[in-house]
Amino acid sequence: MKLKMMISASFVGKRLHRLCTCLSFKLECLGRSIWFLVSSFYRLVVLRVNPFWIQLCYFPCLSFQGFLVLKALKPRTHSFRPRNLDLFFTSVSAATVSSMSTVEMEVFSNNQLLILTLLMFVGGEVFTSMVELHLRRSKLEKPWIAENKIDSVTSINGSAPLSPGKPFGQVELRVVTVPSTDKYSKLETEQVQRQIEGQTESLSTSESLKYRSIKFLGFVVMGYLVVVHVVGVALVSAYIALVSSARDVLKQKGLKLFTFSLFTTVSTFASCGFVPTNENMIVFSSNSGLLLIIIPQVLLGNALFPSCLRFSIWTLGKFFNKAESNYLLMNAREIGFLHLLPSLHSTLLVPTVLGFILVQFTLLCSMDWNSEGLNGLNSYQKIIGALFQSVNSRHTGETIVDISILSPAILVLFVVMMYLPTYTSFLPIKGDEQSSEICNGGRKRRRGKIVENLIFSQLSYLTIFIILICITERKKMKDDPLNFTVLNIVIEVISAYGNVGFTAGYSCERLMKPDSSCQSKWFGFSGKWSDEGKIILIFAMFFGRLKKFNMDGGRAWKLL
Repeated sequence: MKLKMMISASFVGKRLHRLCTCLSFKLECLGRSIWFLVSSFYRLVVLRVNPFWIQLCYFPCLSFQGFLVLKALKPRTHSFRPRNLDLFFTSVSAATVSSMSTVEMEVFSNNQLLILTLLMFVGGEVFTSMVELHLRRSKLEKPWIAENKIDSVTSINGSAPLSPGKPFGQVELRVVTVPSTDKYSKLETEQVQRQIEGQTESLSTSESLKYRSIKFLGFVVMGYLVVVHVVGVALVSAYIALVSSARDVLKQKGLKLFTFSLFTTVSTFASCGFVPTNENMIVFSSNSGLLLIIIPQVLLGNALFPSCLRFSIWTLGKFFNKAESNYLLMNAREIGFLHLLPSLHSTLLVPTVLGFILVQFTLLCSMDWNSEGLNGLNSYQKIIGALFQSVNSRHTGETIVDISILSPAILVLFVVMMYLPTYTSFLPIKGDEQSSEICNGGRKRRRGKIVENLIFSQLSYLTIFIILICITERKKMKDDPLNFTVLNIVIEVISAYGNVGFTAGYSCERLMKPDSSCQSKWFGFSGKWSDEGKIILIFAMFFGRLKKFNMDGGRAWKLL
């Protein structure tokens, strides 16, 4: 009896073992199949899909996911809950680093502020370009794979060596046929063979160097991103902890020190312009030390990023990775990274940026030194405040004054600064005529003639957006002409398109017919627009975030 039970148990054990083995094998096959499908889809997207379409899907999806999370989290104020459209508008504004607002920032809870911080970080140009750089590196053959391919296809029996696939342009080796030894001497055969091996080794070395250089560049950008954020958060936190006036502001508004420091640093470096306070940086207008900490972050993450990146590569090349650093510095166009500009362009970019700041600073001080916006500040604080305001007009949008009370000349100058592309160079650069054909950092993609002729210039699209807004808000422009002026609408649209965040705001004091129910709020002018106007501005923010793909639009139109 015991023997039968033992035999039965052994039989059952064997069946279970076979069943587990079979199940494990099937699961392994299923895992491999899924991994193959995922990797195949990844390679398809990376190798064949235009980066424009990838980012066109990325930013709306990111904005929608941010909206869902913001909606699931509870706001700080229980008496007021933002509408779905306003939450989606805020999510789009954070993801596209536009900082346009239709609700007050102090409505959001600490968890919602952290979500907005994440949206600004992953939507910033430095982060997205870093991810794109790593994806572009995956298109290159790895050095050891390229070597094996070349070795396997190189032959001395009359066959031509094949060139590996290259995303930045095809390189073909010259066909060399090795003649047979019965016709030529053995010495001549060896010379031709050495010639083939030399060409193969040269190509392999060049490919290996390019691969390592792009990999090195990716780590440099990542280190740049991490260092600036860590140092920025540390400096802002230290200043607020040491200065009682700044610390009291956070205490009165119920903001956590770390959340404010992280939010402000990420927003500043990403050129977003959001600040957790309703008044933006107006409440810190007298804290010149905090403004001086933020100013370099604005420049490091925006207008001077190419120059600082090139300097970082040059500096690191003095200590290690010299070959990769030299390759990056000498072959900026070939690398195809949008923010790695040639030496002359990145050098001239510095005086151009400083010149724009100087022009704005001079005009602002001369026109509005005694204006209402700078009242209560001493001379030193006014100088630092004017410098801060001038620096932020180039795509960041943080402000220490209500810009609606500034001189009209200053507002027009700000509009021009917001419209200019980030890397506008004051002096002409040789070879830039061809650079307009380089899309997303170096790959020449010639559009079809029909599509190219249908694409308008950026100014044309801005005009269309402004006209549409004037149509949707025509009733309010008639009933409230002092707030709904064409200039205020132009500022709002160009600020959204340029991903800046400047706004003229809305004031109940400017109403032609006083309304006791009207309450002045600390949010953007678009907060008073109709739903149709807000939706149009959302499209303007998306369009502005992707404007780098349309820098050469409108060439079919000739103005004579």
